[in-house]
Amino acid sequence: MNSYITLWLVLMIVFVVAELITVGLTSIWFAAGALVALIAAVLGAGLGVQIAVFLVVSVILLCATRPWAKKFVNSRVTMTNSNSLIGEVISIKERVSNIDQTGTAVVHGQEWTVRADDDKEVIEPGELAKIVRIAGVKLIVKKNKEE
Repeated sequence: MNSYITLWLVLMIVFVVAELITVGLTSIWFAAGALVALIAAVLGAGLGVQIAVFLVVSVILLCATRPWAKKFVNSRVTMTNSNSLIGEVISIKERVSNIDQTGTAVVHGQEWTVRADDDKEVIEPGELAKIVRIAGVKLIVKKNKEE
């Protein structure tokens, strides 16, 4: 058996196994490129042609299908309870100061540690803030401009 045929066969198997392990649609396109390069090797194409075929097929498949695949693979992601808080406007209970490492708020009966999105921003008790993201167990907020 031609050594290039063995090379493409081994690469194809490696890419398929990597895809099965990661389940993230990361290497399946390279497995397809290796398959087409394997076919080119069987048909007697030179190594340069095989490599070009591998690269062209892999890149075309990656560019053509990755956006579509990401959309459908990640379509089942559901927001957790905490992620559903993003965008809510809350009332600050304790002064929010990143420099002093202070700040709390009660959201849906749960007390949260609160930090400002901007380290220079200070939010006083009673002021309204909007949750922009969650970092670990801390709500990251910005002053609500719609008071």
